[in-house]
Amino acid sequence: MKILFLGDIVGKPGRRALQKVLPGLRRRFGVDVVIANVENLAHGKGVTRSTLQEIVVAGVDIGTGGDHLFVKPEASELLAEPSTILVRPLNIPATMPGQGQKTFTFGQKRVHVINLLGQYAMHFEPVDSLFRVMKEGLPRLPQDVDAIVVDVHAEATSEKVAMGWFLDGQVSLVVGTHTHIPTADARILPGGTGYMTDVGMVGLRDSSLGVDKDMAIARFLTDERSPFDIPEHGLVAINGLVATVTERRTTKIERIYHEIEV
Repeated sequence: MKILFLGDIVGKPGRRALQKVLPGLRRRFGVDVVIANVENLAHGKGVTRSTLQEIVVAGVDIGTGGDHLFVKPEASELLAEPSTILVRPLNIPATMPGQGQKTFTFGQKRVHVINLLGQYAMHFEPVDSLFRVMKEGLPRLPQDVDAIVVDVHAEATSEKVAMGWFLDGQVSLVVGTHTHIPTADARILPGGTGYMTDVGMVGLRDSSLGVDKDMAIARFLTDERSPFDIPEHGLVAINGLVATVTERRTTKIERIYHEIEV
């Protein structure tokens, strides 16, 4: 099974770039499923029905979340729908809408996706220990799937690295999201789990994490919490990875990078 995992899609530029590039990437790598983190889909924070539909049409099959997923009210409606492609963090209260793990079927292939939220410097309350939640859930992971993919949406690299080691041999792929900066450590751990600390983003290259760089600099200079903006045009960096999974173990992992003007 081949899985294309894309970093956080940031606003309109990220969505437009995927519409242009993703069909070709699917063909080039022959992927069975495309997973993307979508918590920044709607102008940098949250997800709406229309923005989600844009990337579905572009070719995204599954969307994972994070600390900004619930910013837009529509997110709760989308997560509550039985046919939703969204997976929200598993370690937030069970009373919140949506599922923290879900199995998807694509033809003869089945993939189980889990979303976790980090605890350090994430400003989301309440949130349970992602490690204890996973420890309790490991015995109940499905066995009748071709791959198990975990998105660890976290600020701290230490949390992500530790989770990679904790789940090595238990799942097929552990991918970090949230920081929007790709790390240079895509590899296969000894137990056969593919791993990358942060896959990066699908957003404006000449920016600060996808938002207007001058506004970000001004905030650092003045300490004023002025709102960020996302320019509609520019050069978009598409960061992701392709993992080949055989018998639920990653046998090949390759980081991908593409640039396109929108």
